[in-house]
Amino acid sequence: MIRKTVILNNEVGLHARPAALFVQAANKFSSNVYIELEGRKVNGKSIIGVMSLGAFHGEEIILIVNGEDEKEAIEELSKLVENGLKDL
Repeated sequence: MIRKTVILNNEVGLHARPAALFVQAANKFSSNVYIELEGRKVNGKSIIGVMSLGAFHGEEIILIVNGEDEKEAIEELSKLVENGLKDL
């Protein structure tokens, strides 16, 4: 299991389109993906879960990835968040 703290750099946080981009990227991997914010942990492959966090610009979130491709997943997903949740 790999945990990495990242800061949301996009303007609207994890809402609508940015959340959809994150979920789409997370679903490319076989590993389990979770996002944690202020003690709440949600499935990073679920659009409802990701949007329910209500994560805003500038907040620190923790990405948690566990599985056979966890290294590749954590690299790509953290890069996606750090680059403002834009298409890679």
